[in-house]
Amino acid sequence: MELFVLWDIDHTLIENAGVSKEIYAAAFRALAGREPTEPARTEGRTDRLIMRDMFVREGLPVPDWPFAETALAQAGEARLEELRRRGTTLPGVHDALKAASAQTGWVSSVLTGNISANARVKLAAFELDSLLDLPVGAYGADAELRPHLVAVARERAQRLHGVAADIPTVLVGDTPRDVEAALTTGSGVLAVASGIHTQEELTGAGAVEVLPDLSDTKRVLGILESFAGH
Repeated sequence: MELFVLWDIDHTLIENAGVSKEIYAAAFRALAGREPTEPARTEGRTDRLIMRDMFVREGLPVPDWPFAETALAQAGEARLEELRRRGTTLPGVHDALKAASAQTGWVSSVLTGNISANARVKLAAFELDSLLDLPVGAYGADAELRPHLVAVARERAQRLHGVAADIPTVLVGDTPRDVEAALTTGSGVLAVASGIHTQEELTGAGAVEVLPDLSDTKRVLGILESFAGH
């Protein structure tokens, strides 16, 4: 059975303990020459939108994206050890990723609002990077809107692994934006209430399969397998 599994990172695989907000603040400071007056608003959005929003709210010109991406990457790299010290892998994540990576015919990667460099930092901090096929993932520099990242990941999986264009795809994430991205692209979705959104909120957003976290590996794999037959 073929299946393309795309995992969100923050609050789905790891808890970043506020380091993400510090990365955005540091990138803003490097570009604007001063501190932002309020924290970045993430809410499952891409880094492109997060950084643009910060500058618009501060009444400053939005920098060209290549400069913003470079500032984000430098800020993320500088905080690898801080992330490792303060953050943590969420319950069941290592076992779930290991089990998914071992399934014949499955491609397991990420769909995240983080730029690629910072996605790798966050995963490497907790030794999760080797359990995912990162070259076929979709990242926050690839598109502004999360649903558009699904097509990016599918194209990469076709090009790099020769998978069928219509391979069943399932997103695993913790926000209504993850659910929206799945529903608007014909993908399955497994929502996890390991972030700030409750199981009720995720169900209300349209997710049929909702778990409190990824700690029950057998249950997680069973739900993912159910999408392989769609």
